[in-house]
Amino acid sequence: MSTGAPTSQKIALEFKSTSLTVPVLLLASNDISLIDQQLKEKVVQAPEFFKNSPLLIDLQKLNAQNLPIDFTEIVAIVRQHGFMPIGVRGGNEQQNGDALAMNLPQHSLHGSNVPLVNKAPAKTLPTPAAEEQKQASQSIENKLVTQPIRSGQRVYAKGDLIVTATVSAGAEIMAEGNIHIYGSLRGRALAGVLGNVNSRIFCSDLQAELISIAGIYQLSDDLSKYPAHKPVQISLDNQTLIIKDI
Repeated sequence: MSTGAPTSQKIALEFKSTSLTVPVLLLASNDISLIDQQLKEKVVQAPEFFKNSPLLIDLQKLNAQNLPIDFTEIVAIVRQHGFMPIGVRGGNEQQNGDALAMNLPQHSLHGSNVPLVNKAPAKTLPTPAAEEQKQASQSIENKLVTQPIRSGQRVYAKGDLIVTATVSAGAEIMAEGNIHIYGSLRGRALAGVLGNVNSRIFCSDLQAELISIAGIYQLSDDLSKYPAHKPVQISLDNQTLIIKDI
């Protein structure tokens, strides 16, 4: 029997907490054919971005309106369009059970697993100024990112997206409005993803894998003729991307 000191065991793994940016499908209608049609239209606008994209399915609006929906059918539809669902949020007991049966976890809503329909909102009388500010914030949601966006990460902004760091190769950024990148752009940038042809991309160092405005795109091979390390702006004119020095 050996009496020597035990050898130290090499650590093979560890659990860490992290924050990931994942697209969320927030359903506002239980019309399956309409959902299918609009998903198809979204994917056509940016097929490479949505290809094999993780997707969190949010049912809070449907349940708040007591609109029933077959969760398994929704999962089948999003998979048909190339998405990879990773869970459900804001579901009721039946929907959460269906998700678990498909090995899809339930994600908390505002720090709680209780569906939004069970929470009574506070009733207030908004002032005209407050209501106007609320409507403006709902219509435009700009996003500022100050950390590098690394390979495999995806960032989406409902308004303008401002990135003060580098967008690495393999990373993807999307905005419904303009995109401003003050570091190097080595990944993919898609502006005006809902069809806004007036959106622009402003970039300090263009080394992109792909750029797109309103679904019109160019790949890295097309961009090789433009010198790197120079500030440029990218706009759309008559279905053609125009790249100019700033």
